[in-house]
Amino acid sequence: ESSPHLPAPKDVMVYSYNFRSLLRWSPVQVDRGLVLYTVHFKTGAFNQWDEMNCTRITQTECSFPPSLKERRWTIVLRVRAELGQVTSDWVETDPFVAERNTTIGPPKVKRVAVSSDSLLISVTPPFGSEAGDFFEYHVSYWENGTSATRKETKTSNTLFKIGNLKELTLYCFSIQVELVTHSDLHLLGLQSVPECYTTTIS
Repeated sequence: ESSPHLPAPKDVMVYSYNFRSLLRWSPVQVDRGLVLYTVHFKTGAFNQWDEMNCTRITQTECSFPPSLKERRWTIVLRVRAELGQVTSDWVETDPFVAERNTTIGPPKVKRVAVSSDSLLISVTPPFGSEAGDFFEYHVSYWENGTSATRKETKTSNTLFKIGNLKELTLYCFSIQVELVTHSDLHLLGLQSVPECYTTTIS
């Protein structure tokens, strides 16, 4: 029985980073007693609410279970507050599709080998790709102090070289990942923090 006296959770949002997703909301304030929360989900394929692994929990977030890790599914979630026998109204999220709505983090720069005219860069992707998906790395680099003259290069290798550099010069680079899925969706990730290296003398 939903009650007008127990407010519903606010700021209900799905947060998704590198396909790890969770639902968050603001705590419901009451004068006394412990407010608990229950989360349900439904998929685009089945129009019925199911329990998630978050029934009568105290925390204000709920991670998606492994059964919902399908990236192409449309998922709707709802959460309500409960205090003893009293419950609030349900609050529903907008439809969430991980493949469209996740944020992709930057790649990790593992190693940089410096020579007089090049930087040899080794990276690891932000997460493992699924069958049929692949990553492209967008690399932008510039002579320090002259980021106006950025150069861009694109590669699908995790080991690549930035060449034709001047010797004894400081160069900076930043990389972002583009995930290309087998259904030909292109998702551009966040840019990595710039790293700078000085080329050697030949």
